[in-house]
Amino acid sequence: MTEQKVPLDRRFTSFLLQSQALKFGDFTLKSGRRSPYFINAGAFYTGRKIALLGSFYAEKINTAIADGTLPRDIDTVFGPAYKGIPLAVSTAIALTAQYDMGVGYTFDRKERKDHGDGGMFVGTQLRDGMKVLLVDDVMTAGTAVREVVPKLREAADVQIVGLVLSVDRMEKTRDSNISAVAVVQQEFGFPVVSIANVREIFDAASHMTGDDGLPLLDEDIKTRAKEYLDTYGA
Repeated sequence: MTEQKVPLDRRFTSFLLQSQALKFGDFTLKSGRRSPYFINAGAFYTGRKIALLGSFYAEKINTAIADGTLPRDIDTVFGPAYKGIPLAVSTAIALTAQYDMGVGYTFDRKERKDHGDGGMFVGTQLRDGMKVLLVDDVMTAGTAVREVVPKLREAADVQIVGLVLSVDRMEKTRDSNISAVAVVQQEFGFPVVSIANVREIFDAASHMTGDDGLPLLDEDIKTRAKEYLDTYGA
């Protein structure tokens, strides 16, 4: 099977593993849940890795444009500080280079700058009528979205056309039986898509072997993953 014909979720899972951004084991999350897997966005610390990550985001965005989920005439890609900054920049570069989309990038400051160019935003400045696409890594509760959407709408009368994540954990929130992604879609009215979801990642990883030739996922991890999703999955 050629690289182009390998499904996106399988190529992305392989990339996460090679970058050591995806690890299987026993992890206590910020939410207090004990998870059999963990995704560390901090693992994308080289130019090559962040460039490849931006390419994956761009490919998913292009697919979402083709199926009508996202519009093509996006004005800027917005990434919330701090983790979203390299995501927005690398995605904008990949969209321009690979799909001839003349998009900008924008990110926010944690504190308003009162000298020089000033303001809360860096990059493409927001104007009324602009179409803004959000990018982020992994959504757990949707906190980052709830923080940045008011900032964007306060700055200008922009249209937020969607949010693209690296991974959808497909977990229900603490106070509902639906996922954080579904809650955000209902609350804000824009689509949320991911390069891959956790079930696709586990399915892809189950077909992979390590450097020793042994299956990447042993039966213990598979069992705990099933139990975890049975308990917390949406």
